[in-house]
Amino acid sequence: MVSSCTLISFSTICLSASHQYLSTSPLLYLRQLSTIKTARFLICASVIISILHTIPFGIFLEIRASICAVFNQNMLNYISYFYYPVLSGLLPVLIASVFSFLAYNNVRRIVRRQIPIVRRKLDQQLTAMILIRIIVFIVLTLPYDIQEMYTYIAKVNQSNLLYYAIINLIEAVLITLFNLN
Repeated sequence: MVSSCTLISFSTICLSASHQYLSTSPLLYLRQLSTIKTARFLICASVIISILHTIPFGIFLEIRASICAVFNQNMLNYISYFYYPVLSGLLPVLIASVFSFLAYNNVRRIVRRQIPIVRRKLDQQLTAMILIRIIVFIVLTLPYDIQEMYTYIAKVNQSNLLYYAIINLIEAVLITLFNLN
């Protein structure tokens, strides 16, 4: 459930950044791609894909000794080397950053186009809000993803209690920051 909500949230952030880029584009055919119908379709598709992606998590997560964890080696490798680094890490951050930067550049060039001043100001405000949202997204997401990759790849065990307690404390702080997202 958590991975599904995470992917839906991340895809929504990426879609909002790409929508802002399309709606501020100087090219008419790109602006025409930014419609309510397209947005509904993409959101529905992202929800369906995220739910389908979560099915293996429900199958391979096990509760042993009051800990819910993955004990299947293939699923562990998938989480360690694909889910956290790509789906929950670099891919959404990269997509959101690129489209936000492109939208920001479009808004800077919008002054030259023949658009009413009110519309220009609204585009600038919305782009600034999305740009700030993406920066917050990156700052709150990357540390948690890096910590989770470290935990899965380094295979932190409970034999060294002090080390394990420090890792759990760092994880608790980063989960709290991640959930602010």
